[in-house]
Amino acid sequence: MSLEPPHDLPNLQALALFVAVVDEGSLGAGARLLGLHQPNASRLIARLEAEAASPLLDRHPRGSRPTPAGLVYAAHARELLAAADHFTEWLRTSRDEDAPELRVGASMTIAEHLVPVWLTELRRRTPDTHVHLEVENSTRVIDDVREGRLRLGFVETPHIPRDIHARVVADDELILVIAAHHPWAERTDSVGLDELAATALVVREGGSGTREALEAVVGDSPLAPPAMVLGSNAAVRIAVASGAGPAVLSALAVRAQLDSGELLRVPIAGDGVRRSLTAVWKGPRRLTGAAAELVEVAGEPQV
Repeated sequence: MSLEPPHDLPNLQALALFVAVVDEGSLGAGARLLGLHQPNASRLIARLEAEAASPLLDRHPRGSRPTPAGLVYAAHARELLAAADHFTEWLRTSRDEDAPELRVGASMTIAEHLVPVWLTELRRRTPDTHVHLEVENSTRVIDDVREGRLRLGFVETPHIPRDIHARVVADDELILVIAAHHPWAERTDSVGLDELAATALVVREGGSGTREALEAVVGDSPLAPPAMVLGSNAAVRIAVASGAGPAVLSALAVRAQLDSGELLRVPIAGDGVRRSLTAVWKGPRRLTGAAAELVEVAGEPQV
């Protein structure tokens, strides 16, 4: 077997440009998508057509369309580009596994109430692993995982994009809480979902898993304008205790306040409201190294 490098390997930038032209409908739009000047883009396409010994694009005043040969060419180009992306991601994650620091993101409820326990157990199992934790809302954690700024994320949102890997590691209960002096403190019946949706609640900011889970729970019922929109569980708890209005929060986030009587729980009609807590990552489907160990720890029953 010859170890000589082949001289006819395809130009991945040119293939990406060709696919972009097919998708965008014109050479100019495809070039802009990749940040290329149009003359350079034209030369790359001309080189591809010369190598293919066949026209790949039909040019017309309103743009460019792939020829029949171009459609087949684009399909194979997509496969090769996907394989190149997979290789690049594997290379990046393999470097991450050897790095002394594991970059992890977690949405607020998970970061405040679960991650400290998980990291303590991870440190016991892999004492050489150093974890850098970013605390953000679920939407930002997912964005940072997608962009490669985080190796691993833990989120509360029910909306997990299809282009990242996910594994449910735990579940959580959302409960309705009020101040001890709220008028609902005297009621004996549960609050229906329609009534809940029609009530001015103290809510987390858009993009938080708690807010998105609440919106999913009420379904098609439009939420009333909120009494307040706040950026942390602690701020929501303080506002509720001060009489700003009811809130739907994780049971994890209000355990101490319920025990002390600072907040009261009001039942929600039905079987209760539960949500999944999910680990998310990019790259190979099978995690390895410290990231895999942390997901295993997160998925174990909490004592």
